Amino acid sequence: MSAPEQPQLYLITPHEIELAQFPGALARVLDAVPVACLRLSLSTHDEDRLSRAADACREVAHARDVAIVITDHLILAERLGLDGVHLSSAARQVRAARKALGPDAIVGAFCGTSRHDGMSAGEAGADYVSFGPVGATALGDGSMAQDDLFEWWSQMIELPVVAEGGLDPETVARLAPVTDFFGIGDEIWRAEDPVAALVALTAPLG
Repeated sequence: MSAPEQPQLYLITPHEIELAQFPGALARVLDAVPVACLRLSLSTHDEDRLSRAADACREVAHARDVAIVITDHLILAERLGLDGVHLSSAARQVRAARKALGPDAIVGAFCGTSRHDGMSAGEAGADYVSFGPVGATALGDGSMAQDDLFEWWSQMIELPVVAEGGLDPETVARLAPVTDFFGIGDEIWRAEDPVAALVALTAPLG
């Protein structure tokens, strides 16, 4: 993923999806708003459920020229024809993922609030890093990726960066000048109308 002039949208699936409904909801979102990449981020470790979800989401995404990556499952990424992998353990597995998937695959790394982890991931061959949460959330230990982390990164590092977790329109407006992508997930999927929620969330981007 290359860094755009204007932040692009990086969509993240819910941790649990209903295959009878979610592909349709995903299609409506992708048809309504331009999205650069989709991350399949399910909590299950059941290979069959992951594979069926990946097949369904890949079909929707690729039909709309949207890249799709999967969280952590290197073998499934290759086997299921996905575009790459998103690593939730920062820089530690980037080199192995790059070696396994090859130079053309997308390899991204979640780096929490750590500038050091982000730089290490980049040095190991990541295509992007993500920092978060950027807003208040009950998950994790309560730490947040502060605005100055993105400001520093945008000035010093060329590697694309994703801001994710706890987004609201005010945070989107504030971080738009200093991030390349917004990682958007529960902010829209918990809404009754995900398309309307996404439009409202990203309204500051024009």
